[in-house]
Amino acid sequence: MKVVVQRVSSASVTVGKEITGAIEKGLLLLVGIHEQDDRKSLEWMCNKILKLRIFEDEEGKMNKSVQDVEGGLLVVSQFTLYGDAKKGTRPSFIEAARPEFAEPYYEEMVQYFKEQSSLNIQTGQFGAMMEVELVNDGPVTLILEK
Repeated sequence: MKVVVQRVSSASVTVGKEITGAIEKGLLLLVGIHEQDDRKSLEWMCNKILKLRIFEDEEGKMNKSVQDVEGGLLVVSQFTLYGDAKKGTRPSFIEAARPEFAEPYYEEMVQYFKEQSSLNIQTGQFGAMMEVELVNDGPVTLILEK
């Protein structure tokens, strides 16, 4: 699993002309699911994200988690994180999980966040063409991989 974590002042996802998810202060998560991901990697990733100290404290140091600042999570599936462009100019997505595995796994991740926190959890729409808007705060962007 790969997740691009972006600290945001605000973020939203639109499908067609409908906003499917929006948050104010919090984290935008672009989630790539690997064909070999399992429940253990899902739990590790979710717990890492919930505890990741990338929000500033009173002294301006990155010392607070999204839970500490009562932020939101906008969780967006993005299979292209497993795009491999080492050969040629057209990426291969062979390592990305097939939709029949990835979609329930993605839904399980969203449910895990809801069960483990009281945060505002919002989502994109799995498999849809989405427009993601964000105001990157910092900017702070991390890539987590399990």
